[in-house]
Parts: sequence; structure tokens; C-alpha cells
Amino acid sequence: MTQQSGGDGADRSHPGPENTPRLRLKRKAPRTGYVDGAWWPHSDDLAAELPDLLAVLSVRLGTVTRVTYNVAEWANPPLKHRIGGHVVRLDGYHRHPLHTVGVLDGRGRQIDLLVVPVQTGDDEAHAMMMAAAEPDDVSHVDLLLAGSQGAPKTLSA
Repeated sequence: MTQQSGGDGADRSHPGPENTPRLRLKRKAPRTGYVDGAWWPHSDDLAAELPDLLAVLSVRLGTVTRVTYNVAEWANPPLKHRIGGHVVRLDGYHRHPLHTVGVLDGRGRQIDLLVVPVQTGDDEAHAMMMAAAEPDDVSHVDLLLAGSQGAPKTLSA
């Protein structure tokens, strides 16, 4: 367990993830582009994937209260999920941008992540994640996903 100072100066405890998520974030700076980084989940089970992701993101955001996603891309997540001793609301929308998740804290701060499709190969996924995490990158999600293949991929296998 590590101690981190939140944006309001209050110290908060953040338990680490059980498994390190495949995640790349832009540096903490003024927001640029469509996404703040990229995440490459191991499966399309959002409820199973979130605990480790949120453990890492809580260091930057503090307590995460809500996750938004496109319902067509994940296998039946619950509406609420207990993670790290508190309840996180999982809000799926048909019109949420494809291949992204939004992670919000209780004060309205948000991190938007490109979601690299599960079945993507290692080299291609790494390239997508690194591009999305470039500080000055302003590429649209479809362009980031196209990578060297020239066409966007779908999230689930």
C-alpha cells in the first residue's frame, strides 16, 4: 500500500493492483487530444478487468466513482461493482465513443482511455498504446486503432 497526495492536499491510501494492467498514460499535464492514454485489457469482462485498472488510476484521480463505456463492447457488466472497498457505478451507453472508457472521480475529474482490442498482437498493441500516450498526440481513436493495419479493429474476439 502506498501513500499518495491527492489534488486537494489530503493523503489517501491506494492499494496496488493484483496484476499490473497494460496501461500507458500521457504525462499529467493540460489535456490534449481525444484520449489521455491507452489500456489493453486481457478480456471483454469489464467487471473482472476494472479492479487492477482502477487501482492504478486512483493514484492520479483519487477514489473512482464512475466508469463509462460502450455497451456493445463488453460482456454484460453489472450496473455497480464493489472495487477497493467502495462502489463504482458502471454506466454503459450505446452512443459512448467506441473503443474508449471514461474513468471519473467524485469531483468530476476524468481520464478517457483508448481501449486496445483484446485480440491485438503484442507489437501492434504496444505501438497503439505508445501513440495514444504521446503528450502532443491529438489523433482520433479510429486513427490510433488503425495503426499499421489501416483499418480499425473491434474490441472483442
